[in-house]
Amino acid sequence: MSHPASFHFPRLHLLLIPLCLALGCQSETQQPATSEGNETDEELGLAPESDSEPDATPEYAAAPEGKVLRHTVFFSFKEESSAEDVQSVVDAFRGLPGKIEEIIDFEWGVNNSPEGLNDGFTHCFILTFADEAGRAAYLPHPAHKDFGDVLRPHMKDVFVIDYWGDKDMAEVESPLRHAVFFRFKEDASDEGIQQVEEAFAALPGKIEEIKALEWGKNNSPEKHDDGFTHCFFVTFADDAGRDVYLPHPEHKAFVEIVGPVLDAPRVLDFNAAE
Repeated sequence: MSHPASFHFPRLHLLLIPLCLALGCQSETQQPATSEGNETDEELGLAPESDSEPDATPEYAAAPEGKVLRHTVFFSFKEESSAEDVQSVVDAFRGLPGKIEEIIDFEWGVNNSPEGLNDGFTHCFILTFADEAGRAAYLPHPAHKDFGDVLRPHMKDVFVIDYWGDKDMAEVESPLRHAVFFRFKEDASDEGIQQVEEAFAALPGKIEEIKALEWGKNNSPEKHDDGFTHCFFVTFADDAGRDVYLPHPEHKAFVEIVGPVLDAPRVLDFNAAE
């Protein structure tokens, strides 16, 4: 992945806020922060509970053909944490690929979405594993737990979604990632949700500014998904591509499809850096 020279904040007057104002939906931040800095490893997403017996040998599903496992992690930080404190967390996370061989790709960035649907999350991290076994080695890894010691005093909240992504996703120089998460209404039908999946997957054929799209259903063993089940990971070449996409007629038509079944969206954008 290429490194951008800087993060960019786009002009707001060109953009619609289709998934919030047009639908009248509400998004909630789950799990309010504690102020003591004494979150457990489970609360930090470092040691998920296991249903296996202590002496059992866990079995992990092989990756579907052409797929890799994306582990998407988003943090919000405490108000009292300084910019230097937050940077220390970023630096510690960026150091993990050099310590944990199961991480086969890594990128991160600071949220710059103009839509106001980030629920307070500001920092985005995308880790890639070859398969579930890679993730299983990563989560309890000593280096990951050491990272937790750096994170613990400063983390306000964490959001985690994992899904099967495309192994050969098109590479874009200095890409803008647009991560969209959906939580559906309890009474949403399977047919209605499938219609949303198919309509979103069809957008790259209708909007040329979309350089890549992968999507999947959450399969994280952690409990930090806030009820969101679907992730759609859209790539643009730059902020200008997003500026065209958001008010595009085809995107607005998609909003009409998702509206009846959507409980809440969550959206975070970032210029990808390693």
